[in-house]
Parts: sequence; C-alpha cells; structure tokens
Amino acid sequence: MGRHTVAASAKKPRRNLVMSVIGAVAVVGVVGSGVFLWVGGHFDPLLATADAGCTEPEQLVVVADRSIAPALADIADTFDRKSGECVTTEVTAQDSADTAAVLASGGVDADAWVPESSVWLDRMNATAASLGQTAPEVDARASIASTPVVFAAAATDATELASEPVSWSRVLGGALPTILPDPEASAASLAGLLALRGHSSAEDPRQFAGAMIALGKSIPASTSAAFSALGAGDTPSVVITTEAQVAAYNSEDPPEPLVAAYPADGTLALDYPFVRLAASGAEGDAEGEEPAADGEEATDDGAKTTTKAELLEAFEAAVRDAAKPLAKAGFRAADGTGLLDLPGVGTEGPAAEPAADAATQLEILRAWGVLTLRSRMLAVIDVSGSMEEPAENGLRRIDIFQQAALGAMQKFSGEVELGVWVFSTARNGELDYEDLSPIAPLADAAHTQQIAGVIQSLPARLGGATGLYDTALAAVKRVRETYDPEKVNSVLLITDGKNEDENGISLDALLAELKKIDDPTKPVPVIMIGFGPDTDLAAMQQIAQATKGAAYSASKPEDLSTVLVDALSQRSCRPNCG
Repeated sequence: MGRHTVAASAKKPRRNLVMSVIGAVAVVGVVGSGVFLWVGGHFDPLLATADAGCTEPEQLVVVADRSIAPALADIADTFDRKSGECVTTEVTAQDSADTAAVLASGGVDADAWVPESSVWLDRMNATAASLGQTAPEVDARASIASTPVVFAAAATDATELASEPVSWSRVLGGALPTILPDPEASAASLAGLLALRGHSSAEDPRQFAGAMIALGKSIPASTSAAFSALGAGDTPSVVITTEAQVAAYNSEDPPEPLVAAYPADGTLALDYPFVRLAASGAEGDAEGEEPAADGEEATDDGAKTTTKAELLEAFEAAVRDAAKPLAKAGFRAADGTGLLDLPGVGTEGPAAEPAADAATQLEILRAWGVLTLRSRMLAVIDVSGSMEEPAENGLRRIDIFQQAALGAMQKFSGEVELGVWVFSTARNGELDYEDLSPIAPLADAAHTQQIAGVIQSLPARLGGATGLYDTALAAVKRVRETYDPEKVNSVLLITDGKNEDENGISLDALLAELKKIDDPTKPVPVIMIGFGPDTDLAAMQQIAQATKGAAYSASKPEDLSTVLVDALSQRSCRPNCG
C-alpha cells in the first residue's frame, strides 16, 4: 500500500463510477495545474497526483474477520494503487467475536468493519446491554459476499463418508462423528447449531439438547485445530465450517487437504455485511463545520479535498466490484451465486438459506453456554436391596442402571469432574453412604477407569434399606466443602425408593438444615432422579426445591439417559423450569 494523490471531484462520485479509473475508462487531460478525468461527458477535477503535491494521504482503517481479511487486503492494495485517490487503506484481521466485544465496550479505532456474519451485530448489541453501555452507532450496509456452511472432511476419508449422504439428521442421531469449533467464536458453528435445531424433532426437544451435549464433549480451540484433528481417528469425522474456510485451508498446501461435503438436507449461508463505524469520523464532517460542497472540504489555500466518507464509500464500491478476488479466496456473491475453481469445493454453490434468525441464534448460544458449562458432580447411587428387583424387561433395576450409567459417562467431556458415592442404611458403619471415588476430572484415565469399575461392582454391593435423607444432606455438605467457583457444582442422586432410615433425620429436619446451610455464593443444586414405581416423588421435589435443583421421574429405568439430558439442559432455568 502506498501514497497516492487524487484530484478533488466537483461532485460526489456516484458509486458505480468511483472505480472508473481502475477500469481505465477515462480520458485524462491537463488544464493549468489540475488533473482532470473525462467521465460521463464532462470533465471532473481530481486531486493532484502524489508527485503534484499530495503529502499527507488520507488513511482508511478496515477491521475484517480473519476469514475474509486477506482478500480485502488485496482489494485495498489495488484500490490504493489504481484508484488515483490520495489514500492508504489498512485492513486489520481480527476475529469477529473480539471486534464485537471491543465495539460493545467502547469502540474500535477504525472506519469500517466486515464481520463473518450479521449475527455479530446482534452479539455486539447484546454485549453492550450486558455491560450497561449504549449500543454502538453503526451503519450496517448490504453484504459484500457469502459462503455456505458445510461439513469439512479429510480427502482420504471422502469416499467412505460419501457411502451415505452427509446430513444434519445424521449428526442429530449421532451417526456422523462431528467436530464443532466453539460457537462463541465461530459464526459457522453457531449457524450449524441453527441448522441442527431446524432439523430436530419438534416433539422431542431433548434430541437437539442431546446433540449439543455430544458436540460439546470436545471443543477445539479454533477451526484450524478442528481441521488438524480430521483424519487422525479410526472413524471418519467432519468439521462444521464454511466453504471459504475449506478453500483457505487448502490454499496453504496442507499435508492432508480437505473436501467440502454439502449437507444433503440443505444448509445455511453466512453473509459478510459492510459496516461503517460512526465513531471513526467517516460518516461526514465534524460537528459544526460547514461542508465545502457536496462531500468536499476546503483546505487553507482554497483547494478541494475528498472527505473520508467519500473515500470509504469509494472503497466499499471497489469491494462490491471485486467479484474475482473474492471468488479466488473462496467467497461467492452476497446472493450465493458465482462459480469457484478451487480445490476441495464445488464449482457451483449449494442452495442455501441465509442464517438470518439472529434472535434464535443468540438463544441457542445461551443454551450452548449452559450445556457446556464444565461440571463438578457427585453421583450418589442407591444400592438398597430393592435395586435387585426386576424391571419391566426382566433385567434387574441395577443391571439397567449400569447400562445407562456407562452410556451417560460417554457423554461427558474430560473436563467434567465426577465422584461416586453409594448409599443404603448402615452402609459404612453408622453412615448410610460410602465414598467409593473422589470428585476428580474424567480426563484422568485412571480415575475414569476407577468409576467404571465402581459401576461394574454395584450388583455385589446391594443390600439394606434406603437411607435417603442423611445421604442427601451429607452429599451437599461434601460438594460445598471443595467448591469450585469456575464450575457447576451439583449432586446427582439416583434412587428407586423412599427414605427408610428410621434412625435418621426426618424430611422436615432435612429441609430446615438445607435452608440453614444455604449459601447463594456457593450453590449446590441436588438433581433427584427416581425410577420405578416406589419412589417418593413429592419428597424428591421438596429436596430439589430447597437446593434450587430439579426432580425427575423415570417411569422406566431405561429412561435414565433421557432424564440426564433433561437435567443437564435445564441448568439455566432452575429453579423455575417449565
């Protein structure tokens, strides 16, 4: 990018004519000391060239999402060199999440912003509101480009994956191993969640919640990290991303190129709006100054100079006219049209709806934040003699619980911390409970193996009556003793009966003690799950309410996995979940 001199136009240039110099559709003549451009049948005076006296070129600063910043930098370089304007255009690459946050908290020293999706404007406003700030004044123009959301796969896995159509439905059903970069930072991931929600069952909201829990089990730090994970496992997997990101990755000649797999059940597209930032001063002249003439301002010697607003509009027009550079970078036109000739992506774009429902996307993002909060949980399991009774399918209750518990463990990420108690009456001396595994991260393979061994040993531990109330109180106290403010601390208590400890505390005494030890700064909700016909649901609900937890009833023991999804997905609404 260099310094260039332009002549001031007598009229504010129309946007379809601003780049006429680039197109060389001009006749240049010299009159006196001025340089003139023949446009539309008349002469327009331009500022003198750099050699004729432009000593301080105007500077434009454009902040753009990292995905599109390289293409915009190339367009800016051409704009600076060939437009004849006395301007230096700087394109700064920054993640849209970071720009949105900085704008919300006070502003960015830039003239324009090109985020990877319009949803970032809503994120910006929501963040400003949460900070008690007024929403930033911006002028969001139409999109300059678009790119569809796709599944990226390692080229070596493409044939195997293509044996069955890739689709959002397969992701929802857990049949297509999928990696999701953090939707807090990726509009592609957030749009992917929107697509998943659109294809999930309206009758069973657990399906979408369960899919988010599964996707949140391992969240890569970035899209690049997600791409690096492809091809590394035994089972082919895909990354939710965009066509443009696949093209950009392949342009770096990686050891394992990627291919874009287009969802068979339709997809969404990200837009890239051109956003002018009012705080930059590019919206016009300073307050109180009288403009010289229709977009021009006068210098001390009476010469006319082009305003920053006019230069910014010229750059925006240049970007909108730059279909080839954008296509070379893997972007299609704002309406999704355009042909690409790049490795790993299709020539023609898929039919894609715009990911325009920003309100729903923000709602999904809040749910994602709740579901992926890292948990610190003490699982307390009933091993009273009644667990040996048969369920409807003929298996013992404890057998069905074992199957459900092992399946549930697979849903947790390694960052979840889990401990295990078992309980019945007089289980450990005079105590009704026994600590079999401390609360520790599941990322520790030895700890995970220990918990799996505990679950396998449960049938051999059966016996006694149900010592529910003493155990619930002790569990809450234990979790609070080692409370971690960075995690969701909770007790998950699973039982098939009601309190049968005649020597223990009563329900009223339990509720009074829970109220007495309640600490709003260290909440420990108790999630009660009862299964079978003998559970005391009314008592469970009172215990849950006293701790701002929740009580669930699984009429069949095999419903436990579904109930666990409910328990996890409603963390944001307790204690008033509908």
